[in-house]
Amino acid sequence: MSDGIQLGRRYQCDVCGSMILCTKAGEGMVECCGVTMELQQPRKLPSSD
Repeated sequence: MSDGIQLGRRYQCDVCGSMILCTKAGEGMVECCGVTMELQQPRKLPSSD
């Protein structure tokens, strides 16, 4: 991941399924179970109609 850790983004471990929410941006990678965690896409919020 070349952009570093992104504030407010969620990351998930493909091995154990753990999820984290980044509260402080920085350089480097987020790792769990010895592998880099995958950046999750934002979830759509339900419509307020």
